[in-house]
Amino acid sequence: MAMTTRQRARMSKGIQIGIFVVAIVAVILLVNWQLIAESFFRFDKIGPLFPDIIAVGLVNTLLYTVTAFAFGLVLGLILALMKMASFAPYRWLATGYIEFFRGIPALLVLITFGFGFPLAFNTQLPQWLTVMLGLGLSSAAYIAETLRAGLQAVPKGQTEAARSLGMPAWRAMVTIVIPQAIRVVLPPLVNEFIMLTKDSSLVFILGATAAQVELTKFGRDGITSLGAGITPMLVAGILYLVITVPLSLLARWFEKRSASVSRPRKPKKAALATAKPSTPSTTKEA
Repeated sequence: MAMTTRQRARMSKGIQIGIFVVAIVAVILLVNWQLIAESFFRFDKIGPLFPDIIAVGLVNTLLYTVTAFAFGLVLGLILALMKMASFAPYRWLATGYIEFFRGIPALLVLITFGFGFPLAFNTQLPQWLTVMLGLGLSSAAYIAETLRAGLQAVPKGQTEAARSLGMPAWRAMVTIVIPQAIRVVLPPLVNEFIMLTKDSSLVFILGATAAQVELTKFGRDGITSLGAGITPMLVAGILYLVITVPLSLLARWFEKRSASVSRPRKPKKAALATAKPSTPSTTKEA
C-alpha cells in the first residue's frame, strides 16, 4: 500500500531523529572526555593571561580592525564611483584593482607591507599603519563591489529629480544617492567588518612588541608558556566572539529592517467602508 505524503514526511523525520540520537550517543561513548577537559578547560592556569589579553590583545584587535575598515570603506567608495564613471580609464583602473586584490590572499599583502616594503624603501612603517594598509587594501576591493551594488540600487529618478532642481551632480551623489546606498548595504558592510576582525589574526606573522600583540598572538604564546593545553586559544576565541556575535546580531537586525521597509504594506481598510452611507441633507432653496 502506498504511503501518503504525510506518512512519508513522518517517516523521514523519524529517520532523521534516529540518526541524530545515534550520533549523539556515539559521541558521548567514544570521546575521551577527561582528555578533552585537560586540553580545553584548564582555566585554573590561564590567570597570567589577564588582564593583558583584554587591555592589550582585545584593544589592538579592535584598533587594527577599525582602522583597516575605515581605510577600506573610503577607498572602496572611491573605487565604486570610478567603476560607475563614464570615463573609461577610471573604470579600467577600478576593475583592475578590484580583480587584483580579490584574487590574492590578504596574508600576501600583509607580508608585502610588513617585510617587503621596509626592504624596498629602507623604512619601517608603524605596526598599525602596516595592518591598516595590508588589510584595508584587500578589504576595499570587496567593499567597492558592495557599494557599487548599493549605488546602482538607488532609483535613477532620485538623481534626475535633484538635477532638475539645479543641484550639481556631485552634490546629488553625496547628499542623496550615497546615504541611500549606505542604508541598503549596511548588512554586508557589517559582515565585512566581521571578516576583517577575523583577518586581524594574521597580524601575528609580522611579529610585534608587547604593546602591539593581538588576540591570536596571546593565545599562541599561552599554549607554549602556560602548560594549559589549548585553553589559551579557547579564551582568545571567546574574546573574538565577544566582538563578532553582537555584530552578527546587528547585521541580522539591519537585514530585517531593510526587508520590512522594502516590503509593500497591505492597505488598511477604510473605516468608512463598513459605515452606513450618509444620506445627503436636503435644503430648501430660498
